[in-house]
Amino acid sequence: MAENTEKKTGRIKSAAAGVMAAAWMCVIFWFSAQTQEESGAVSLGLSYRMVDAAGRLLHLGLDDAKVRAAAGAIEYFVRKGAHMAEYAVLALLLYGWLSGRSMSRRRRIGWAVWTAVFYACTDEFHQLFVAGRAGRISDVLVDSAGAVLGLVLLLSAQKIVGKVR
Repeated sequence: MAENTEKKTGRIKSAAAGVMAAAWMCVIFWFSAQTQEESGAVSLGLSYRMVDAAGRLLHLGLDDAKVRAAAGAIEYFVRKGAHMAEYAVLALLLYGWLSGRSMSRRRRIGWAVWTAVFYACTDEFHQLFVAGRAGRISDVLVDSAGAVLGLVLLLSAQKIVGKVR
């Protein structure tokens, strides 16, 4: 009886992860549909808020010009970090969705990574049709690294928790 409940709970969690993965793909598509100006404004705005918050937290006394200059300096890295984070989340959700399938962990990891990489390729193709945007192989590589990193962190955390228990 308890085994049936566990299987049912596992299938529900897997289905929920699948729905969330599809929704996350829509979020990524939406971000990619932003024009260059819209996308740049988002990442520059986030960079500005990060520098401003760090300046206040560390009592650096930065004026607005210095905050803007620092934000401009880190914006590229913030943008690429966002790419990595988007695809780390996607890979984790795909892995969770695949956990409801009867396959080995190695196979689930492989499918989650390759599905995320394939989606990254389609995402860059999509950007070819967005004003001011371009499809870049380098972005596919950054996205792919994010997918792999997300799963490495998950599996490392699982291993540590397993040892603690």
